Amino acid sequence: MFVSLRYPDYAVDWDDVRRKISPRTRAILVNTPHNPTGMVWSADDMHRLAALVDGTDILLISDEVYEHIIFDGIRHESLLRYPELRSRAVVISSFGKTFHTTGWKVGYSLAPQPLLAEVQRVHQFVTFTVHAPSQVAFAEFVRRDPCAAQLPAFYQGKRDRFLQLIDGSRLAPLRCDGTYFQLLDYSSVSGESDREMAMHLIREHGVAAIPCSAFLYEDTGGPVLRFCFAKKDETLEKAAERLRGV
Repeated sequence: MFVSLRYPDYAVDWDDVRRKISPRTRAILVNTPHNPTGMVWSADDMHRLAALVDGTDILLISDEVYEHIIFDGIRHESLLRYPELRSRAVVISSFGKTFHTTGWKVGYSLAPQPLLAEVQRVHQFVTFTVHAPSQVAFAEFVRRDPCAAQLPAFYQGKRDRFLQLIDGSRLAPLRCDGTYFQLLDYSSVSGESDREMAMHLIREHGVAAIPCSAFLYEDTGGPVLRFCFAKKDETLEKAAERLRGV
């Protein structure tokens, strides 16, 4: 079962979540900060989730790989902050996202020991091993922690710079509270599908974006494209100049 996050605010519809839960529900998958929308769960969302799973055996699997990339003073509401959720949760995060090494593909899971034992049982058949020097390097970085605390300001600066540069264009930014992706609404430019619009931007303007429908099991994304602002300032400036001409 899927619960859609719908344009334009992509908030969780908790009534829909409640309707989708049945005696056959074994687990609920969570993603915050959310990719591709940049939506971030609030403390109220966590309390609503806790109320729904109370008295059940439902497990929670939470993708929190963008936990350190969060803006405007908002706190990352991890499932680990809430004892009633933590006791039934597997939380997944990523060294690659935190330390700017996404190509290394190294992440980790946190869970109560009985759940972690099951994760390890599955993991041995999914990934044989991870490059050993990478593991040593990440262990050293975690001990020093030189990067994670600086990430919010670093990426918020990138986001704010990108938004400043496209100001005055016909592309309208949607709210982005986390991740390094910005959604832009192109409804004032074209009535094309997001896939058609993405191809138009590439062919006519030389700017690449991702159609949000690529992430969806049904097309509820709206007239929006996802842009990555984790780029050099020169790249953002060139892209924004072209986007202002769309």
